[in-house]
Amino acid sequence: MTQKLKMGMVGGGRDAFIGAVHRMAARLDGRIELVAGAFSSDASKSRASGEDLGLDPSRVYPDYETMAAAEAKLPESERIDFVSIVTPNHVHFPPAKTFLEAGFHVVCDKPMTYDLAEAKALRDLVKSTGKVFALTHNYTGYPMVKEARELVRNGDLGKILKVVAEYPQGWLIQPIDAEGQKQAAWRTDPSKTGASSCIGDIGTHAENLGRYITGLEIDELCADFTTFVPGRRLEDDGNLLLRYQGGARGVLYASQVSVGEENNLSVRVYGTKASLEWHQEHPNELTVKYPDAPRKIYRRGNGYVSDIAKRFTRLPFGHPEAFIEAFANVYLEAARAIEAVKEGKPIPADVDYPTVEDGVLGMAFIATAVASAQNGSTWTKLVS
Repeated sequence: MTQKLKMGMVGGGRDAFIGAVHRMAARLDGRIELVAGAFSSDASKSRASGEDLGLDPSRVYPDYETMAAAEAKLPESERIDFVSIVTPNHVHFPPAKTFLEAGFHVVCDKPMTYDLAEAKALRDLVKSTGKVFALTHNYTGYPMVKEARELVRNGDLGKILKVVAEYPQGWLIQPIDAEGQKQAAWRTDPSKTGASSCIGDIGTHAENLGRYITGLEIDELCADFTTFVPGRRLEDDGNLLLRYQGGARGVLYASQVSVGEENNLSVRVYGTKASLEWHQEHPNELTVKYPDAPRKIYRRGNGYVSDIAKRFTRLPFGHPEAFIEAFANVYLEAARAIEAVKEGKPIPADVDYPTVEDGVLGMAFIATAVASAQNGSTWTKLVS
């Protein structure tokens, strides 16, 4: 396309961390332009945020309902092409529903909805409207994660036997949520985040990453939740055993109270021929291990990696790419799909971004983990 896609945003105003990340990622490749938004439930804060971003004041709205209605009335050449939703969990489904019904494509932060019922309703709505819906499980955007998936798909690891995924953080070891720290407060508030804090916020990333790389889906799980900080209403540590369809086994650990850890998401996949290991804090490397040969270190940007890893790489080897670029890859692929729809063409078969189906599976994972933990850590079939 010769014209940039026009993006609107719900949430992500002043003092919001993830909104700024979305904006940087969306504009990285020069195919998307932010033109409108309802940046806060506080109309004055939304207006001030629009000023910060240099937007036309007439395209900065007091709420998402007003925004959807007003944008839909604009000529097609002027209105937004899609909306990016970057609010707390309980404000994912309502604006997604509103914009889909108004005829707009949607990019949404994870987890997809407040609960599983909303996720299923959103899936039905996406199907009925035929609109593009992308979920920002951004870790799938790393080139070396895509390389890992290619190795599994090509049979290099043999039959997958075990998946170990972990996401430890330490930032909630103190009761900063009770002290009013914004990012902590909503994540530990069940009225805003849903039935789970730690597993819902970061455990879903670990589950999604393991599923993306291996293609395996969970059959049943056993979850142990702990709330270590007194007075906190939801768990801040979770440990899960997984049984995958087809017989593979898994271990998933997520924690917000692992002191000294930052964002140490990692995944290890063990097969009958080889295993692989990837760490988000060292994202440009992928380690592959063998029973009877030296281990290999794959590095992003080199000619020996797969075509899919090359396609999602922007810089030559030796120039690190990381979080923003991985996030941008989700937006880049969503843009390819939206552009195809705008031009009346089929969405490319090789388009690669997390979809509404990934969102439903993620919410089913959360619901099942919560049910298992509440029932004494019993083995529980994945909620469908």
